[in-house]
Amino acid sequence: MEYLYDYLSFFARVATIVLAILMVLGFVFANAARRPPETSGELEVKHLNRELKDIKYALQAALASPAELKQLEKAKKKQLKAQSKTKTKEKGQEKTKDKTKDKTKDTDTIAESGTPEIDHPERVFVLNFEGDVAASTVNQLRREITGVLTIATDRDEIVVRLESGGGMVHAYGLGASQLDRIVEQGVPLTVTVDKVAASGGYMMAAVANKILAAPFALVGSIGVVAQLPNVHRLLKKHDIDIELITAGKHKRTLTVLGENTDEGREKFTEQIEDVHELFQSHLLARRSQLDMEKVATGEAWYGEQAIGLALVDELMTSDSYLVGRATTSEVYEVAWKTPRKPLERLLGQLGGSLSKLWHSAIAGGAHTVSRLAASKSDRQ
Repeated sequence: MEYLYDYLSFFARVATIVLAILMVLGFVFANAARRPPETSGELEVKHLNRELKDIKYALQAALASPAELKQLEKAKKKQLKAQSKTKTKEKGQEKTKDKTKDKTKDTDTIAESGTPEIDHPERVFVLNFEGDVAASTVNQLRREITGVLTIATDRDEIVVRLESGGGMVHAYGLGASQLDRIVEQGVPLTVTVDKVAASGGYMMAAVANKILAAPFALVGSIGVVAQLPNVHRLLKKHDIDIELITAGKHKRTLTVLGENTDEGREKFTEQIEDVHELFQSHLLARRSQLDMEKVATGEAWYGEQAIGLALVDELMTSDSYLVGRATTSEVYEVAWKTPRKPLERLLGQLGGSLSKLWHSAIAGGAHTVSRLAASKSDRQ
């Protein structure tokens, strides 16, 4: 009875957590439905070179002796002073240039070229894209690209850290079009894939001048899939009729409720094949070295396999690439941030807590099942 009680207690905890999660999701979706589209926000810029130096200094300080620590502090103060002088000098140069230039002409130049005429070291701008089925973060990406392209030149580089298993064709098509803007302006574009760039994710990655992938990152899945349930026979069994009225022969090919026909299936398959052809044309226009007979099968490959198929150009993680670029360039991470309402922040924190409880319950249940199995074995 003790083991039975533990077993039932586990299921009671799981049921409670599932109910709580469903309630939270209900609140989130209801709140999202009531909210107007978010247009406010701002670009947040992080200087990654500075962060790397701070990390290095923290480790050196932790390992240094008191005498060495004093030398480190002295060197850091000297470095900060030199940086301050450099910034002051650059500001002075900019002011001098502004005085000698015609303001109207300068404004026109910026509007036409997208960049002010100021000397600067080579820069790398890092954008992050994590795609869901609807590629909902494309709206964030388009603002980030617009911001960076106002100052980026062909001397700079834009790196997109991309993670996506794909999703809706039109949504990822828009994402690829946003990356095309970078290439069209002549700014070198590199896409790094640490985990996955499949289907729509690879559609976006293929736009880049260079694709880097971690050795075990999944890449490819050049195919199209569509599925839907059909409950027509169930409805017919209960004498429920469905009236579907359309204008246009192929306005609706397959349906969820109505009776599907062979003609409808044939047309739907034809449409899927058309999308697949468009997908392949998109890739060949940007990566002509691809052998479509080999790669356009819907399969995905790990990085070490993908490089042999020309799906990627180099095997490397985004961390390795950016740390290397930071030795010769100024690296900036750019992100579009929108303000979150207090309710959204609360729900986010609550969701994290529920996730921890869920994993705890699963672990407890596994332990209970293990105990029951061991007890049964002992009795036998």
